[in-house]
Amino acid sequence: METVIAENKKLKDLNVIFCSDDILFEINRKYMKHNTLTDIITFNFGEEADDILGEIYISIERVEENAKKYKKQFENELHRVIIHGVLHLIGYKDKKSQEKKEMKEKEDYYLTKLAIM
Repeated sequence: METVIAENKKLKDLNVIFCSDDILFEINRKYMKHNTLTDIITFNFGEEADDILGEIYISIERVEENAKKYKKQFENELHRVIIHGVLHLIGYKDKKSQEKKEMKEKEDYYLTKLAIM
């Protein structure tokens, strides 16, 4: 995966699980203690800083909704969410304003590498 290589990391094992809003909502409540819908939840199981080892859960319903909302193709939004999850596994965060800005810039950059923006 371009993102992992460009960020000088090693892809060990990555599972991407596509699911419904209901399933991701329950995961969000149970593990994140959030009572809201979300498009993605990432679990990092890597012990070494350079190793990418984890799971990314994606709600297809949220991706479809966000694609409509932001007037993007479904495939574009799906790739953005996958890249977003990989960036979390690499170590990027998005809680603070500056972190969100950096995450968005990285997403856009790696989307251009896919030539689907």
